[in-house]
Amino acid sequence: MGWLDALLGRSKPKKPDLSALFALPSAAVTLEAATGLTPSGTGSVAFRAAEGGAFAALTRDAKALLGDGVEESVDPYGYTWLLLRRPSADLGSLVTELHAVNSTLESAGFGPSLLCSLVSFTGGQRRLAIVYLYKRGTFYPFAPLTGEHRDTALELQVRAALSGELKIEPDLGRWFPVWGAPGL
Repeated sequence: MGWLDALLGRSKPKKPDLSALFALPSAAVTLEAATGLTPSGTGSVAFRAAEGGAFAALTRDAKALLGDGVEESVDPYGYTWLLLRRPSADLGSLVTELHAVNSTLESAGFGPSLLCSLVSFTGGQRRLAIVYLYKRGTFYPFAPLTGEHRDTALELQVRAALSGELKIEPDLGRWFPVWGAPGL
């Protein structure tokens, strides 16, 4: 960062800490104790697809590396989602595979295209996603209800339960709803 950037209040964007995802398996134990929610066995990565054959080949290679249980979709905003389905008891493997997708994209120079990753949890009729925002390096809970309503009480309960385990996004305005996210 140059002196002019500092003078004008500009800063370099923070590089995402992709290894932060590895805190999720231990946080899941705390989450289950506090809320009764358990991993559903699904996780997703969202990114803005780039034009060109190199990016298409990279995405194809990432899907081949992950094997069965990977689905690709595009949301109404143009983001590509890779959905992974794994046995719910194996959250460690799911997180490792999500990290592999993220690392593959980042190491190929497509890190700025990463939007978020999420891991889903369920319990009774309740659903929850723990969302990781790459550009902020933070997590937040998202608990959808029927229609486009949120269970804010559950989200705040999860924030309190996980604040010692995960770097929770402090700005509630950045807890963006991910309606219709694959796997949620």
